[in-house]
Amino acid sequence: MREYLLVLFVAAGATYLLSGLCRNIAVRTGALATVRNRDVHTHPIPYFGGVAMFGGLAIALLLAVQMPFLGRYTSVEHDAWAVLWAGLVICVVGVLDDMYDMPALVKLGGQVLAAGVAVMNGVRIFWIPLPDRIISLDDTTSILLTVIIIAICVNAVNFVDGLDGLAGGIVAIGSGAFFSYAYVLARELGLERATTASLITVATVGISVGFLFHNWHPAKMFMGDSGAMLLGFLMAMSAISFTGQLDSGALPQSSDSFPALLPILLPVAALALPLLDLMLAWVRRTLNGQHPFQADKQHLHHRLLARGHSHWGAVLLMYGWSAVVSVGLVVIALTNRSTAVWVVVGSLITVLVLTIWPVRTAPSYIGGREAEVVDRRLPRG
Repeated sequence: MREYLLVLFVAAGATYLLSGLCRNIAVRTGALATVRNRDVHTHPIPYFGGVAMFGGLAIALLLAVQMPFLGRYTSVEHDAWAVLWAGLVICVVGVLDDMYDMPALVKLGGQVLAAGVAVMNGVRIFWIPLPDRIISLDDTTSILLTVIIIAICVNAVNFVDGLDGLAGGIVAIGSGAFFSYAYVLARELGLERATTASLITVATVGISVGFLFHNWHPAKMFMGDSGAMLLGFLMAMSAISFTGQLDSGALPQSSDSFPALLPILLPVAALALPLLDLMLAWVRRTLNGQHPFQADKQHLHHRLLARGHSHWGAVLLMYGWSAVVSVGLVVIALTNRSTAVWVVVGSLITVLVLTIWPVRTAPSYIGGREAEVVDRRLPRG
């Protein structure tokens, strides 16, 4: 655990320090997020937060493979390098999109390329747990499913990155929950605690927290697509690598289906809000005759602002939903007590009440000129 904590602090510290440098580079090169109709910020904000996050990730992982505990496992070292190379690809694609606003299909191609780099290095899904059995995947199905999962997670986090501090906080909460489950499960089952999934998730928490110091409202800089896609990629890779290093035969295969399904349920729970937002956006745009990747101003965080919640209030509410779903699932799984279920249910009700109870009235700004009214109402950075 000490080495994991060191990785977390190094990732956070390196990201925090690099963010200031990357912000200055963004300002000098003109890499700024201009104000568009669908945006909430009211003046140009520097990009390149994703570059700082990748730098923090690289430093943390390179340190980890030199440590006496984590560094002695060849599988962890191999997967760490695979994550870095694939993460570099996704980060470069994001930087190019931030600077030149690439078409959606071109960006998707870059995501598939990054997924291909991971697959070529052997990081892919090998099995899927079901309530009554565990299914081993053939090579074709494994590769295809890996690429699809990476693309979905990357776009899910990218879609939810619409308010200061939102994406970083949600990913930090989900990754922290995933790390807790992976580490405690390995300890309870007597398995090796040095896994790629644990390493990636704890490093993801670190770079997310380190960047939040620069991205909390009012944001000094944005992570951009380079950062949002990197975080989604890391979340996908942690779940994918989990199936490669956890012995499927060690998972419970009894009449109680819940433990066996956790390797699938927890990654979904960790990204529950981004995945829900992604699904709703695709359905909404398809029904409206729009392209699924055509940007709009009807995401979940936009609707919270339209209900009258402040910027901070909307972000904290989405933090609350993420924590209740992901952390609650882990607590229920690890304690296996009815008390935990009631606590989670009570927390869900509390967050729901806070969500639907607006703190003040505000005009709807789902598109159109009314957006400008709400944007002027928000604090300026």
